[in-house]
Amino acid sequence: MRLTVIGTGYVGAVHAACMAEIGHEVLGLDVDEERVAVLAAGRPPFYEPGLSRMLQRAVTTGRLRFTTSSVEAARFADTHFVCVGTPQRPDSGAADLRHVEGVVDALAPGLRRAGHNGALVVGKSTVPVGTADRLAERLRAAGADADVAWNPEFLREGCAIQDTLRPERIVAGVHSARAEARLRAVYAPLLAAGTPFIATDTATAELVKVASNSFLATKVSFINAMAEICDVVGADVLTLAEAMGADSRIGPRFLAPGLGFGGSCLPKDIRAFAERAEEIGRGDSVAFLRQVDEINTRQRRRIVDLAQRLVGGTFEGRSVAVLGAAFKPGSDDVRDSPALAVAEEARRRGARVRVHDPEAVDNARAAHPALQYALDVAKACERADVVLHLTEWSQYQELDPAALATVVRNPAMVDARNTLDVQAWHSAGWQLCAPGRPRLG
Repeated sequence: MRLTVIGTGYVGAVHAACMAEIGHEVLGLDVDEERVAVLAAGRPPFYEPGLSRMLQRAVTTGRLRFTTSSVEAARFADTHFVCVGTPQRPDSGAADLRHVEGVVDALAPGLRRAGHNGALVVGKSTVPVGTADRLAERLRAAGADADVAWNPEFLREGCAIQDTLRPERIVAGVHSARAEARLRAVYAPLLAAGTPFIATDTATAELVKVASNSFLATKVSFINAMAEICDVVGADVLTLAEAMGADSRIGPRFLAPGLGFGGSCLPKDIRAFAERAEEIGRGDSVAFLRQVDEINTRQRRRIVDLAQRLVGGTFEGRSVAVLGAAFKPGSDDVRDSPALAVAEEARRRGARVRVHDPEAVDNARAAHPALQYALDVAKACERADVVLHLTEWSQYQELDPAALATVVRNPAMVDARNTLDVQAWHSAGWQLCAPGRPRLG
């Protein structure tokens, strides 16, 4: 099949490359000429494991190419995937739909084609419920021969290719049997491999994504709230999480106590969901999401406070080493990074802060130029009064605590992700503190 993918950011670039990988002919559309040029050369503009090789293969075979022309995209295919961003509006927690609406408006003139199979505009962006219906009306008003479906993405940065080619489910919100058949044809290789296909209405499909993200965010904030209780009573939140997760009704995933969630999805998605619920008169139904958001934000302050206590109550004249800048391992994405929020707060309180990350230093430097950066862990930790482990990259778990103790001024560590080998660090003379755990060392 011929497909277009409109918006070649994280979701769009991965989707385009994966659709080409399973045999479709794909045209990626973006208004950013520099990004289009980079992608056309077979280079991803961000770090995602495995994407570079897949992108190069797709471009080399000719199954994937890129353009900045909406006219060309409208002529190229009948199925158009919309993958542009829906950021948080600056004046509220609501989603900003200008980019999605702009895509529809740009496509509409090219979709007025008689004697055609009819176009299908497929949204993958995370949007407030009711968006698909409004976009369908927008296309009808423009005279376009097009249907609108919603096919939310469930990508995890660092695992995006696996999540696209071997998804746990494909959700398709459609208005017609024709739209459902078209999407089944797009994903035929994945369905043949046993992927569940859930066909529903567009409102339900829109809600699936925000409801899923809200539930995951709630699990994270719940265990972090338990960590706060553990800190007061002297209990161990890791054992608590393990015991809770052993219950098959609860499960262990997303019960990882620590610094909390960040990135471009969960924080803004739960805020947008809460705002949309207010708009439809059911804000009370998801009022708990405000508390989920507050608990998550509070973890950043708690880590800074803990580190400050470890250095004697003040950051003035102190040196802080930060391990991690990306919002999660396996990514170079620093959008709403909890690690960088902690680093910036320590700097504002007077600390000299030096940050290391195996992939995200360039992006971090561009977003937070006031911080200092190092290209290796030893340099970041040199003469540090406290080390903050803020992004759980596997290489940090493999560090030699005895060797690192010879580099720092004071062997004190805050393990904000609760993933380091406590006994190894304690045996090497480190004082190790972690949220929700009794103080060690």
